[in-house]
Amino acid sequence: MSPASRLELSPRLRMIADQVPPGFRLADVGSDHGLLPLYLLSQGRIPSAIATDLHAAPLERGRQAAREQGREAQISFRLCDGLAAVSPEEVDAVAIAGMGGETIAGILEAAPWSRGKLLLLQPMSRAEVLRPWLSVHGCAIRREELVLDRGHVYPVLTVEGGTMPPLTAVQRYCGLSPRDGPLFPVYLRRWIERLERTCAGLEQGGRSAEAVALRQELMELREEERACPP
Repeated sequence: MSPASRLELSPRLRMIADQVPPGFRLADVGSDHGLLPLYLLSQGRIPSAIATDLHAAPLERGRQAAREQGREAQISFRLCDGLAAVSPEEVDAVAIAGMGGETIAGILEAAPWSRGKLLLLQPMSRAEVLRPWLSVHGCAIRREELVLDRGHVYPVLTVEGGTMPPLTAVQRYCGLSPRDGPLFPVYLRRWIERLERTCAGLEQGGRSAEAVALRQELMELREEERACPP
């Protein structure tokens, strides 16, 4: 079944869609089939969108879906790396989902103008790299939520230009999502387990100084776990 015939978003994309303000023009980076902009257009939430992707085949499927939906005039499909073929005056918001945190940071680094837009970011991994990068590059995380998708917990960040206080170890790894949310203890526990394995590997490899520093951060995460609502 084509994306045009069934506009159903994954939980990750649905959370991003919910954060797009009405009337904003959207750039969807790594858009694949263009499902996110097609959904928002079908809801009347946005007037237009730009969908970019590194690969021609998914963009062509997106064009086909747009034709089937009668949305060809509202979506521009562009073959490019990140935002390379997008101009700042064309969009109000930028969505980047389904990539690693380092890749997302690289896309934003290559398009400095993007940091003056509303950024909706959903890293699949290395969010602990993306958050500090944002904090030192003129971006402020205004909202962060966790979403469960296919058995995994992912963060969705709503970011604008601005400043924010230095991140704690807990915030760097686990983000700024509400601590009383049902998914936060799960996300926190998974990070604790991951860092415990990393510490053990560092110690076995004779990298004791790195292990000591990481165990200090791990202590902060364990304290946060004890403070979580039962």
